[in-house]
Amino acid sequence: MAKRPNGQWRARYRDSSGREHSRHFPRKADAQRWLDEVTTSVVTGQYVDPNAGRMTFREYAEQWRAAQVHRPSSQAHVETMLRRHAYPTLGDRPLAAILPSEVQAWVKRLSVGGSDRKPLAPSTVGVVHSIASSVFKAAVRDRRIPANPCEGTRLPKRERSQVVPITTEQVEALVAAMPAELRALVTFAAGTGVRGGELRGLTLGRIHFLRREVTIDRQLVGVVDGSPVWGPPKTEASYRTIPLPRVVLDALQAHLEAYDVARDGLLFTMGGLPISRQAFGHQWRAPARSAGIPPGQGLHALRHYYASLLIRHGESVKTVQARLGHASAAETLDTYSHLWPDSDDRTREAVDLVLGAAADSARTGKA
Repeated sequence: MAKRPNGQWRARYRDSSGREHSRHFPRKADAQRWLDEVTTSVVTGQYVDPNAGRMTFREYAEQWRAAQVHRPSSQAHVETMLRRHAYPTLGDRPLAAILPSEVQAWVKRLSVGGSDRKPLAPSTVGVVHSIASSVFKAAVRDRRIPANPCEGTRLPKRERSQVVPITTEQVEALVAAMPAELRALVTFAAGTGVRGGELRGLTLGRIHFLRREVTIDRQLVGVVDGSPVWGPPKTEASYRTIPLPRVVLDALQAHLEAYDVARDGLLFTMGGLPISRQAFGHQWRAPARSAGIPPGQGLHALRHYYASLLIRHGESVKTVQARLGHASAAETLDTYSHLWPDSDDRTREAVDLVLGAAADSARTGKA
């Protein structure tokens, strides 16, 4: 540390690579404090090269994204979230220049929208923020920045709405309104509760007609040049075997009589080609509207319908969890607990049966 002719104190140090770094301070005490902080960070392993954070958020996020072990569907989702919602605001900023207050302002803009964009749902804002936070966490581990500016962000409150299952009449109307080659698909979805990717990726060989079961062990995550792209199910619990009701088997039999399906071929197609998520969404909207299904409810509405049937007919939480492929019973209860019959009367009867009998016996004894 040395005093300059202009009265400023110059503090300097060399990093592990031998590169010199320096700063100027009006007071010697300030210069010494800075050197002490740098020394402490080096000794504790928390040192961050001031130049390391000059890489832009976009550059580092793309490196981070390429290194992640994501399923194809997750890869596409992360790329879309970053490109649409993070890069326009944070993309060209140096990592080290992004402040927590700027992250908070960015989250608010996503939440309230503006003249050039619609506001995002709280759940979507949470997803985008989580992805950005993961990028910053990786940058902290790589010693490019000292701290994650996403920590402490106040996110919009998510209002969890209760699932309202569609009716059997709506399911029947939907089947009737769908193109002929997709009617069995709707019946299958309503009768098994499988997810969209699992359904669109089903091959004939996974249907066991004698055992009346279907095996779920993969899903369709995309269509490239007319060919299916496979991926694993959503979670480990999603590997499952689901019983097939007679109504589903009858619909499948009629479907197979009308359409030529090879044993290793896709069970459901459109014009002989795999069904992408976007293509199915386009086919779904008009029939769903005519069946009175509220806008925004896609194929998942049939999954909720299936769950409601199981609950209505007395299936346990663990059974519903297994059929739907939920990772835990807590997930099942969080989504469908309000559909289980109210047990207030049974609770009263149980307590009265035991405590009431004890009280009656005590009164009789006193008498």
